[in-house]
Amino acid sequence: RSFNSITMMMSTSRALLISFLAYASIYSCSHGFSLEKPTSRRAALETLTITPFVTTFLPSPQDDVAHAADDIDSSSSLPKTTPISAQWNAIDGLNSEDKKIVSFDKSAYQAMMRDQSRTPLFEQAIVNRLKAAEPDSQIVLDLGTGPFALFAVIAAKNGAKHVYAIEASKEAAATARETIEKLGYGDKITILEGFSTDITLPEKADFAVAEIVGSVASEEGAYATIYDAHKRLLKSPNEASSWIPSRIQTYAAPASYTLQNLFLPPAFDWTKLQGEPVRFNCRDEGLQLVSNPVLIEDISFADIITKGGSQQKQVTFTVDGERVEKNKAAFLEEFKRGNPREAEGLSVTTANSISGIALWPRLLLDDNVEVNSRHFPDGGHQKSHWQTVLPIMSEIPVPVKGGDEVSVTFDFTVPTEVTTPSSYKISGSVVRS
Repeated sequence: RSFNSITMMMSTSRALLISFLAYASIYSCSHGFSLEKPTSRRAALETLTITPFVTTFLPSPQDDVAHAADDIDSSSSLPKTTPISAQWNAIDGLNSEDKKIVSFDKSAYQAMMRDQSRTPLFEQAIVNRLKAAEPDSQIVLDLGTGPFALFAVIAAKNGAKHVYAIEASKEAAATARETIEKLGYGDKITILEGFSTDITLPEKADFAVAEIVGSVASEEGAYATIYDAHKRLLKSPNEASSWIPSRIQTYAAPASYTLQNLFLPPAFDWTKLQGEPVRFNCRDEGLQLVSNPVLIEDISFADIITKGGSQQKQVTFTVDGERVEKNKAAFLEEFKRGNPREAEGLSVTTANSISGIALWPRLLLDDNVEVNSRHFPDGGHQKSHWQTVLPIMSEIPVPVKGGDEVSVTFDFTVPTEVTTPSSYKISGSVVRS
């Protein structure tokens, strides 16, 4: 849920800190992309109206939060096992067309285009693929070309014989046509409006570019789109070289979250989110991982027909004591920004808790080029227009310490119909050592 939505359900004094942390998060994420205004992946975080705040933060009504730090090592009163769970579908919290597919606004497209951890790597992969073939021989398919027809233009500029660029959004398709005409590629690029599943190409493509990857990799309908294209639109769909990216993945790890620790019930009822995940900007230090990331979702485009998209996986994460100690310092800086008088205690309790399982995407473009939305393999913060997705899995943060285990089952249902949103469920328990 966007910080806007959370803010509306809180009192004014508490909203000040929400606005402050949200603003800091957006700025750090967008900095370097030269945007006219802060933005985020898929416009999931609505444009904020930042309320001016005082430098001395109003005291939280949760005066006992900091005192909980004294009890971190005295866990005898805590239950041995605490259940956690969350479920949602792909469009929850995102802009969508008729509540069926994810849709984007202009600022989101701009953020994607200007993402230096994404766009130059896609360009490199496209150029590599074209150079591996005879000049002026390759028919290219661009799935989800967007208003700038960015990858279609890159392919045309670098020697593609012809590019078929498909865009589901009427407005984006119209802008894409204007774009290619202005750039002089009207004879090399054909813009086709609609779902690719409803379109038949005049000829099959040698390879496809498909940046239809969500912050959970499958949430933008990549599986259904590629499943159909595999059957109808490519010459050699069983070859990895026919796809850019050739593979998309989702990684996951248990995570601590500042705001859930700061606003405990009754200050805020986190069950109001009803499973809808919180989506974090790329550099938001208000979220920290407490264990090493694990591969959860792995979709190979060349093997999509035989291996399927829906996946169920059982994973046991072990809380890393060293990560917890490092997270304390990061959280202390976050809390001190708003100058709450209990920053030190809050940083301890937050670092020694989890709010849910964080998820984020990774793209393997070819054998040599990959795109990471968080640092690989440790999951550290870095620039990206993709977000980190955090389903809140308990009404209050669950206390943890080094050596505890978080055992969960990931149940991802990814349909073959592009207008049916994927659904996600994570359930399990925290087991104290």
